[in-house]
Amino acid sequence: MIEALIDGERRGSVPADLAIGRMRTAGKLADLSQALVGRFTDHHALLCRMHLDRIALFDAAVAGIEQKFQAKVVGYRRELDLLRSIPGFGDAVAHAWLAEIGPAPQEYFDSHDKLASWASLCPGNQMSAGKREHGRTGDAGTYIKPMLVQAAWAAVKSPGRLQARYQRLVRHFGGSKHPAAKKNAVIAIAHTLLKIAYKVLASGAPYEDLGADFYTRRESPEQRQAYLMRQLEKLNPGCTITIASAEDV
Repeated sequence: MIEALIDGERRGSVPADLAIGRMRTAGKLADLSQALVGRFTDHHALLCRMHLDRIALFDAAVAGIEQKFQAKVVGYRRELDLLRSIPGFGDAVAHAWLAEIGPAPQEYFDSHDKLASWASLCPGNQMSAGKREHGRTGDAGTYIKPMLVQAAWAAVKSPGRLQARYQRLVRHFGGSKHPAAKKNAVIAIAHTLLKIAYKVLASGAPYEDLGADFYTRRESPEQRQAYLMRQLEKLNPGCTITIASAEDV
């Protein structure tokens, strides 16, 4: 549609007819045709041409870099397959890991905790007068840290142990209505992904999800009961909760 406008087409119905997918429904086509009729001049066409040419230039540059990536990672197919078994890890994240950390992080870092510290994914735990101050992750891990955060946002969208952990962390950090709760939770998930990637590469075994009910299964009945009682007490401040067996009722 933009190319048609650049080429001088000013009848709204003509570029509108180039729409695809759900935009081709009768009502939407009519609205689109009307929207494409306006003050689109040769000056606007020139600007659009410049933008499209620049986008094409960037796309070509990205394609060239991806070709170089593919040539470099030919010898690391096993490691790439291991990394891609982790939720949220696509080609871009896996390539970034190999480029910045390498295929065998255990050779350079004695533990995943040291790797997380190097990548600046360990928020500080500053205490003053018994109160915890705000912790920051630092500025190292310039390339891998944002990629792991991106992977974390993708990972928490799929049902599984990571999504369950994310939801628990959001509640721990103040709930979904708290401005920083989701951000802090996803940083913690990025930290978890780093540990998983370290262990996967060190062991040579692909990642296996522990299930969305992992934390529920891990809790003992007594822990679950205590948690539910605390929730009831929050809903009803000042009340006394007594648990009785079915035989006593």
